[in-house]
Amino acid sequence: MLTEKSILITGGTGSFGNTFLPMTLERYNPKRIIVYSRDEMKQWDMAKKYEGDSRVRFFIGDVRDKERLYRALDGVDYVVHAAATKIVPTAEYNPFECIKTNINGAMNVIDACIDRGIKRVVALSTDKASSPINLYGATKLASDKLFVAGNSYAGGHDTRFAVVRYGNVMGSRGSVIPFFLSIREQGELPITDERMTRFMITLEQGVELVWHAFDDMEGGEIYVKKIPSMKVVDLAHAVAPEAKLKFVGIRPGEKLHEQMIGPEDSFYTYEYPDYYKILPTINNWGSSKERIKDGVKVEDGFSYTSDNNEDWMGAETLQEWVIGNREKIGNI
Repeated sequence: MLTEKSILITGGTGSFGNTFLPMTLERYNPKRIIVYSRDEMKQWDMAKKYEGDSRVRFFIGDVRDKERLYRALDGVDYVVHAAATKIVPTAEYNPFECIKTNINGAMNVIDACIDRGIKRVVALSTDKASSPINLYGATKLASDKLFVAGNSYAGGHDTRFAVVRYGNVMGSRGSVIPFFLSIREQGELPITDERMTRFMITLEQGVELVWHAFDDMEGGEIYVKKIPSMKVVDLAHAVAPEAKLKFVGIRPGEKLHEQMIGPEDSFYTYEYPDYYKILPTINNWGSSKERIKDGVKVEDGFSYTSDNNEDWMGAETLQEWVIGNREKIGNI
């Protein structure tokens, strides 16, 4: 699929890009992977890891800049759209900037990909886009809708768009595991609410979901990986068994439980062994056999949330993962 192809990843110096690059280079040996991002320092640091590898290119640019996207997309076959303003408080205090990147940027990517004749585009989403309660989630919901509708907007062009959605990424920059590790010597960990639960996914699983979307998509699908849940208090005990827990209350814009599929989506959601697929509601694509394939329709009213999950991660499993990934936790 991606072998000998040209791939561009927006926001490619982030946690996802730092995992996508080595895995894709090893698995598919693409012709080139272009890292498109606006942070020159992160590109400089990342480029050192791939010095001498002619398959890896770096391109300074912002998804807000459509003309720069046009230049970067020259000769590209596949695009992964990972660029976003992601930090919830940052989005709340800088709403115009969040909208410019997450919504206007998505529109630019869609337009540029259609005009440049890109074959397939996969956009990264988040659990916060399902029934959003903060601005970040609202902008990602709008972005998801744009990428789904982009398949109709493309008209007679061959470009196809799909979305992948997942929750808390274990060990990524800004996530709770490296935070707890950094302060566990203090003997106390802040917990927002003792009832709180979160989905747990590794970056490697996220990359594999993107690969699957490229291979499976017809256009307009939202792929949701089946992953385990964990109580935040159990997570804290696993990372720092001796530390006391201090309950500080839920922060503005924060949910008690993560949701990746809401009841409203259930009418167009199909289940597969390792994932769910939310089909688009426009153009009767929700009943498209090409998109459904061998999927089984979920019950009306079904929801996929971190508290109603059938799969739960235990403390020992997380402890083993932390030990095996200690060097890279918080560095990607």
